[in-house]
Amino acid sequence: MAGERRVPNYRKLYPAASEEVIAVLRQSERKMQYQEYDLKTEKFAVNKDKQKAFFIPSREDSLERLIEAEVQFRDENTNVEEAAIRAAMIKRLRESLKLLNAEEYELITALFYKGKSEREYAEQCGISRTTLQYRKYRILEKLKNNL
Repeated sequence: MAGERRVPNYRKLYPAASEEVIAVLRQSERKMQYQEYDLKTEKFAVNKDKQKAFFIPSREDSLERLIEAEVQFRDENTNVEEAAIRAAMIKRLRESLKLLNAEEYELITALFYKGKSEREYAEQCGISRTTLQYRKYRILEKLKNNL
């Protein structure tokens, strides 16, 4: 394994970025260092004094040993930029949900987090389903405007 690599000071580079974005950048930097330096790969090295190049073969390693050592692998399905944007949007959504009154928050929580159907929740509240739908769309519009 190569010597310790320095991680850039992302707080200094991007002073306006949120802590979530900085955390994603640090994680992606570490994953990149792992890919570039920590993996056991074959290489060529050059001895400048003797003007000779020599081959350093890779040392094979088992997936099982790497898993036991809790080595992280790059997730091919995750894009760092998308993860940062998603984290920022979730934060903004949570902040927007705090702006709702108790009745609106309860409706959104029941329909989207607890998985109740509109019919079930309308019966529970003693209102018609169309009234519930109207309230839901009005609340969603309010959230959309806050985002």
